[in-house]
Amino acid sequence: MKRYFPLLLIVLNVYFSFGQTIVTTPPDKIYGKLFVDVQMNRVFVDGKTFVDCVPKRKPADIVSDYETEKAQPGFDLKKYVLDNFELPASLADTYKTNTSEDVVTHIHNLWAVLKRTPDKAVEGSSLLPLPYPYIVPGGRFREVYYWDSYFTMLGLKESGEIEMIDDMVKNFAFLIENYGHIPNGNRTYYLGRSQPPFFSVMVALLAGAKGDSVYQEFLPAMQKEYAFWMDGAAKLKPGQAYRRVVRLGSGDILNRYWDDATVPRQESWREDVLTAQKSGRDKVDMYEELRAAAESGIDFSSRWFADSKNLVTIRTSDLIPPDLNALLYHLEWAISKALLMNHDTTAAEFRRKAIRRGQLIDKYCWNKTENFYTDYNFRTRKQSNHITPGGMYPFCFVNEHPDYMSFLGQKVADVIRKKLLQPGGVAASEFDTGEQWDAPNGWAPLEWMTIWGLDRCGQKDLAADIAGRWVRLNEKVYKETGRLMEKYNVSDINKEAGGGEYPGQDGFGWTNGVLLKLIDKYHLPKE
Repeated sequence: MKRYFPLLLIVLNVYFSFGQTIVTTPPDKIYGKLFVDVQMNRVFVDGKTFVDCVPKRKPADIVSDYETEKAQPGFDLKKYVLDNFELPASLADTYKTNTSEDVVTHIHNLWAVLKRTPDKAVEGSSLLPLPYPYIVPGGRFREVYYWDSYFTMLGLKESGEIEMIDDMVKNFAFLIENYGHIPNGNRTYYLGRSQPPFFSVMVALLAGAKGDSVYQEFLPAMQKEYAFWMDGAAKLKPGQAYRRVVRLGSGDILNRYWDDATVPRQESWREDVLTAQKSGRDKVDMYEELRAAAESGIDFSSRWFADSKNLVTIRTSDLIPPDLNALLYHLEWAISKALLMNHDTTAAEFRRKAIRRGQLIDKYCWNKTENFYTDYNFRTRKQSNHITPGGMYPFCFVNEHPDYMSFLGQKVADVIRKKLLQPGGVAASEFDTGEQWDAPNGWAPLEWMTIWGLDRCGQKDLAADIAGRWVRLNEKVYKETGRLMEKYNVSDINKEAGGGEYPGQDGFGWTNGVLLKLIDKYHLPKE
């Protein structure tokens, strides 16, 4: 796999407009051998704990003293870390559920718990400071997350928290302006990748509350994000790929997921090292593929595996996903809308780009055999036969040929009933591999995109059915545990969700947002 090292980010000092010098060096570069030893010796069960720690003194002194002290008899690595770092705070330490509250009241109260005020830079911290307040998902997710935030905003809007949505969109525009893209989250170790590009969808949501002038306000940020996703497109020859862009043999341009870093994910360092060793593949290739899946937000799923079963066969960057390209269709459409409002003649160009992308999604990702949108492997020139909720995104966004989309909707509804529909909603995939983005798990963002897509293509009864199943499952777990979870077991509603690199998390931003939206949209009873 040919590798590229764009002038991006990995070690960089930036002076931001709100008066702070930010060091964007990730923890593995700051702490060197200490970092590797902590992660590989599993000082903390969750690898994300150490990368979120804040040093109690200058990082250079901590590293220097470590090199001296580690050779002494009886040296205790965990004690050294605890003596020199502040551990990240846990949501559970500061909030207790009032189980007498109905779930809607609980969520309204929880926004204040999940809220973070504007940040300040701390030397040695991995946090990238943001100038406006924001909502975090909860649990181990102590920072803002890109695609999570759109689904959180659905609930914030239902709660009347429009200014919070505005602040969060401004934060994302700030990240685009200062880093060239929205990273996975506001951490230095996330700078190599973005996440599913929901920024323009957030802008549309905010515009629905504050008026279409919002499109003009965030036009520069949308244009810059678009440039990030399309970087290198003009220079590609047929059959080539660069970063997030692929030029197919026919000359057509579509996008894939990618990550610019070539080391293990800092927050999952040990897991990635062991996976690469187990695979027998080139370790840098493995790190790139694991990171690309992390950019998709679907980390991990059989969707990305060559054999549909095992993580060691991952090949994310070979695939052109319909969901990613549907989001970029929306971005092109939103830029066109904003340009048109400014009487800019290039508006027509972006509208043509969107129309063409919609045609290409149909050309490469509509699987006539499966009657569903699936990933396209541009290296093998074959479509995947994996059925996942990712295939519903085109129905959420594509504006052209509505009659045709309605016709396809009848087909996909039958596929969903047969392959994804479960007692608690829709499963993340058909297959149970032990990965968290596979069956039997369901996730709020996938439920919403499936429901939205079905509703938009005329399959309103199935959309309402899935909404009811998901809401009842969320409320059942809340009544039994007092918690709203990151993910749920939709196949056996009496069991917890599983899989993944960490235990189940509660809080939880996108679950809260989607639940409030569905309760309101479908007039479902709150319990």
